[in-house]
Amino acid sequence: MAVFFEQFGGLAIALLGAGLSVMFCCIGSAKGTGIAGEAAAGLIAENPEQFSKCLILQAIPGLQGLYGILIWFAAASKIGMFGAGLLPINLQQGWQIFAACLPIMFGGFLSAIFLGRVAAASINIVAKKPDDFVKGIILCVIVEFYGILSLLASLLMVNAITL
Repeated sequence: MAVFFEQFGGLAIALLGAGLSVMFCCIGSAKGTGIAGEAAAGLIAENPEQFSKCLILQAIPGLQGLYGILIWFAAASKIGMFGAGLLPINLQQGWQIFAACLPIMFGGFLSAIFLGRVAAASINIVAKKPDDFVKGIILCVIVEFYGILSLLASLLMVNAITL
């Protein structure tokens, strides 16, 4: 076991952090877009003309999945996954990359779910007052901001690590 950690431990921890970033962000986005999609389906069944507004509101919680992929790509690039070969990474460096992935891992996961709830409520606004669509978008953007902050924190942390 000690030999494994000496040879692959840092790399395994780094890859785990990058992979979990994508996983949690995509799970959150799937949940968020699902919540919004349920509300959208109800409105579209009654008023099909509102499809495009509903589609935009449903898609917004999916952005966190893209943020997770972006951090995965940044971490994978950092460890040499797309270059000539994987870099030798010690445990400390592996844990640094793992820790750098934590903000988007949890911030992306939770903000996508909460964003789905706000998007569903915004779809209800569209159902009652279609001209107030932009108000719903603004409500969503406020929650989206925290997903962006999580992305920024992880991106800056990953880029600050020296290998």
